[in-house]
Amino acid sequence: MQRLRLISSCTLFLILAACCRQARAQVIFDRLVQINGVVMTSDSLYGVPDVTVTVKNHNKGTYTSPLGVFALVCFKGDTLQFRSLGFTPTDYVIPEVAGNTISMVQLMSQDTFFLNETIIHALPSREKFNYAFENLDVEDDLYEIARKNTNLAMLRMMAMTRAPMGSENQAYVQRQMAVQAAYYGQRQPMNILSPIKWGQFIEAWKRGDFRSKK
Repeated sequence: MQRLRLISSCTLFLILAACCRQARAQVIFDRLVQINGVVMTSDSLYGVPDVTVTVKNHNKGTYTSPLGVFALVCFKGDTLQFRSLGFTPTDYVIPEVAGNTISMVQLMSQDTFFLNETIIHALPSREKFNYAFENLDVEDDLYEIARKNTNLAMLRMMAMTRAPMGSENQAYVQRQMAVQAAYYGQRQPMNILSPIKWGQFIEAWKRGDFRSKK
């Protein structure tokens, strides 16, 4: 009798766990939404190409086609960020709608600004131009700013800390999908047991590739 109760309890627990898992999967599926949209100019309704469309606070996104069309899968309530050179940045919050598909048209306004008038005069001769260029008085502050902005370490740090673009995220995901498709149904090889990789490691060690460079 006790054994029968134990079997019944285990069966009931498994059924409840399966129901909870199915309910959670259903909730996640209901939250997913397929965004099909087009980005257009607000004044002439022309498609805007190469607009970076990213999901705020998430490392995913895409970019628009030459006609301004894009497609993206995200969750309801997420915020889409539209960024393009020459246009004002725009955000769009995905509404809580019924269904899993949304078609949208996002308008972007051109970011127009005016510069102060500048008059350029040609120098009379090349000799005077060379003299003016050599004796140009550059302030130390401006020179120091230019030197820091072109420093190799500063450029590398900026390249490592900037947010990835939509095209970079798409290329990374496609490479991961290609690797998974190549080893579908089988275990991926481990390079730690590969004699070729160990040979390359030993050769690099002999060459001194791992020595600290000062």
